[in-house]
Amino acid sequence: MNKLIATLVAGLFASVAFAQAPAPATSPAPATVKAEAKAEKSVAKAEKSEAKVDAKADAAVSKEHAKAEHKKAKAHAKTTEKKAEAAADVKASTAK
Repeated sequence: MNKLIATLVAGLFASVAFAQAPAPATSPAPATVKAEAKAEKSVAKAEKSEAKVDAKADAAVSKEHAKAEHKKAKAHAKTTEKKAEAAADVKASTAK
């Protein structure tokens, strides 16, 4: 009976020690590494493309903004000219 208990206790200690041992680290499969590299490359390409599209859109917006500013300045100059003509007409009509 003592031998049986001793064997059971020894087995218990051995199973506890085995259960607590860390699992051996396995390196990822080469296919996984290739897939990750391919995915990273794809993401980088997409980001580059997106940046290019954004830059193009920004350039278009800047161009339209410049056009609007030019149009606004032209309209302002025309209005100022008409105001000056009207003021001159008023002066001329009051001077008579």
